[in-house]
Amino acid sequence: MIDLKRGSKGEAVARLQALLNRAGFPCKPVDGDFGPGTARMVSACQAANGLTETGIADAATQEAIGMDKPDSTGILKPVIGSITVQMVDQIFPAATPRRNIETFLPPVLDALRDAGMDDKELVLMALATIRAESEGFEPIDEGKSKYNTDPGAQPFNRYDAGTRIGRRLGNSHPGDGARYKGRGFIQLTGRENYRKIGRAIGEGDGLEDSPDRANDPVIAAKVLAQFLKEKQSRIKYAILGGDLAYARKLVNGGSHGLDRFEETFGKGAALLPA
Repeated sequence: MIDLKRGSKGEAVARLQALLNRAGFPCKPVDGDFGPGTARMVSACQAANGLTETGIADAATQEAIGMDKPDSTGILKPVIGSITVQMVDQIFPAATPRRNIETFLPPVLDALRDAGMDDKELVLMALATIRAESEGFEPIDEGKSKYNTDPGAQPFNRYDAGTRIGRRLGNSHPGDGARYKGRGFIQLTGRENYRKIGRAIGEGDGLEDSPDRANDPVIAAKVLAQFLKEKQSRIKYAILGGDLAYARKLVNGGSHGLDRFEETFGKGAALLPA
């Protein structure tokens, strides 16, 4: 095993942080960045296990928290066969129309299955993300749903070409902020994301050319699955370490809808097989 220390970054660090959390040494966020907080928890772990307190996660320290064992996040726990409309209805609020769940749950589950993500944590991540973004369980335009109570949802010029956020999102033409506003189950936002994700799901430049298609139920489901797939390792380490806030941040970039996300994830986890 390679020593992990201040300045180390990546999935190995994320796994270290997750396992430190599970061993009782609080280490959040599970962000894969070995900073001073992680070093303190490594030292605490070393002291508790009779090891020299260096703050460097050497082989002995990693073995003390189980990093020498097979990585459990690589083992899929299939659950899609257990997901029903009734189950999802139970974990969403009463205001969510059941007919929406009946209509849109099948393409979501199909997209997750097709993307090789039939796994308890990833399916719960998808459902909780939908709850955080659209309590109505339907693909929506940003700022147009009665379920969206975010006062910052409008106007879209904060995303436009020339703004800091717009440049980060790849918006390069006047009006791109509104044209490539959030859509779908996951609120896909920005010209670059429409281009990249569209190509990844086999749509070529179709989403960039016709961004409204991101609200098509099948495409919206594929976008959700692809977005989660690209971050699935980091998501699973965050969940392993009990850091749902960072799992949400990996998708949203912040904490929007975190309370709804955590509530739905927890209810779903309680209803599905361990």
